[in-house]
Amino acid sequence: MKNNEIDGVLKAAQAPHGPEPETLKRVTESIRDSLQPVRPLPPRWVLTGGLILICAAVALAGAARAGFFGIGRMNPWERVLIFSALGIFIVLAAKEYVNAMIPGSRRRVSAGALLGIGTLVLIGVFAVSFRDYRTDHFISAGITCLLTGLLHAVPAALLSWLLLRRGFAVNAVSAGLAAGTLAGLAGVGVLELHCSNFQAAHVLLWHTAVVPLSAAGGALFVWVLRLLQRSSS
Repeated sequence: MKNNEIDGVLKAAQAPHGPEPETLKRVTESIRDSLQPVRPLPPRWVLTGGLILICAAVALAGAARAGFFGIGRMNPWERVLIFSALGIFIVLAAKEYVNAMIPGSRRRVSAGALLGIGTLVLIGVFAVSFRDYRTDHFISAGITCLLTGLLHAVPAALLSWLLLRRGFAVNAVSAGLAAGTLAGLAGVGVLELHCSNFQAAHVLLWHTAVVPLSAAGGALFVWVLRLLQRSSS
């Protein structure tokens, strides 16, 4: 192939010209009218503190309505041990939920791992605190406490979602798991403040079960919601 033929091939293969400046200007002007400034999210510590306050408010409101019989029957050691563990678990779950709703956040522990470790710690704390091994009215009293805890988890989850509704969850199921865990802890808070049934089996099973069931419910709700959104699109 001669040099002039190669030059002809190269000229023919040149990239086409880009859009005209007038076209780009019209596109820019059409987009500009629809753009709105985005209000930044509050700092992470503010959002975390808000979630903690929501859990505390739901727990105190529920116990105030039903009565503070549980905490009134505890001795000082039981109060410190149980509510310290519960408070630490709430703080960690609140941080995880905030991180799940802010893309790019550094997450040291996954929501699933936090749920598993926190639940085991709660079981250990309850096992140390309660030594009454009777099982009187085990099913009836247990279902009552379980439903009470889960019912109080619902408003905690809704209020938490309202606080973080402007965030964006890259992993929606993980965020739902964190939200359900946090809401379940609010339900456990109600039970520990109110329930005066200190039988070990009752507390270990029915009180603790509120957290994993609430967490599973949060993850399942988000998963179904995303599935419906995909099917409708």
